[in-house]
Amino acid sequence: MSLAPVHVRDLLKSYGAFTAVDGISFDIHEGETFALLGPNGAGKSTTIEILEGYRDRTSGDVSVLGVDPQHGGLDWKAQLGIVLQSSGESGNVTVLEQLTHFANYYPNPRKVSEVIEAVGLTEKAKTRISKLSGGQRRRVDVALGIIGRPKLLFLDEPTTGFDPEARRQFWALINQLKAEGTTILLTTHYLDEAATLADRAGIILGGKLVDIGPINEIGGADARVPLVRWRQDGVEHSQRTAEPAALAARLYAEASGEVDSLEISRPSLEDIYLHLVGKHSLINAEEGAV
Repeated sequence: MSLAPVHVRDLLKSYGAFTAVDGISFDIHEGETFALLGPNGAGKSTTIEILEGYRDRTSGDVSVLGVDPQHGGLDWKAQLGIVLQSSGESGNVTVLEQLTHFANYYPNPRKVSEVIEAVGLTEKAKTRISKLSGGQRRRVDVALGIIGRPKLLFLDEPTTGFDPEARRQFWALINQLKAEGTTILLTTHYLDEAATLADRAGIILGGKLVDIGPINEIGGADARVPLVRWRQDGVEHSQRTAEPAALAARLYAEASGEVDSLEISRPSLEDIYLHLVGKHSLINAEEGAV
């Protein structure tokens, strides 16, 4: 049986006494979008740099498109698309010139005009990159990442600097790539973006993978129990329950006073993520106090 496009087992990366990535394991399946989530300093960037071949690991087994990234050659790299958090590309050429130049590096690139349209830069095609806004330059980064028609696309905070309309356009582009079978590894601090785009997510905290699974299962069943909030006789109340509609009906039926502002909310991915981060911080604080 062939390995998944990304196969990681017991990945460890240490710098002297400091362990940046502490024995994590996960797979990313062909054609899926996988979100790797975590706060700054949690080990996300180190993990991704190891997968991209930019950084060597201390130990563990890693396979990316069937190749150990520590030994990936040019043919392997041509199958990857990488959108880094920041780009050092020259701003002295136009968008069209830059993409045309990069397209020549790949055996089967996308049409430059189609990529420019897909990232919403058709009207800026002949504008020098140095004259673009920060969000527009970010779109150029994304365009460079997909021009080579990659089998595996790394997206590291891809929509930083995008306005809401640009983010929606980008999401449509990612869904198009997914439909074409592209495997995608996404990191983002926008949890709504992860919830919208990703099939599965892993949450990394302190170098450890603390949870992994389908987006609608992260955190487990207990973390997804709905919360009912209401006001009665001027007093605020709240209660978690697996049967929020039944609770609401009972409140109205049994209330001796007026029930106002009744609201039922289900925890979002952001709610669950923040709960896991807070729980991890509390455990660390307690261990440090011992």
